[in-house]
Amino acid sequence: MNIVAIISNVVPFVVVFVIFYFLLILPEKKRKKRYNTMVSELKVKDEIMTRGGVIGTIVKIDDENVVIETSSAKTKIKLSKNGISYKTNK
Repeated sequence: MNIVAIISNVVPFVVVFVIFYFLLILPEKKRKKRYNTMVSELKVKDEIMTRGGVIGTIVKIDDENVVIETSSAKTKIKLSKNGISYKTNK
């Protein structure tokens, strides 16, 4: 009888963990993988949007940073690759 009581107390926690895994953890892993793939495939002349909402065209890329040109006045901004939100031209 004790084993049944223990199992009946543990099963709801396991079910909640499984639900959280499929609803929260797994989709976040997929999103992070897609984002890392997008960042690793960036190249010069790609148009991107930063996390701050600045849209620009990549003019230089190195391992950790990118330099973007943001306007017809050729304004250049250097930012970390982590500051890129997404690529606007696919």
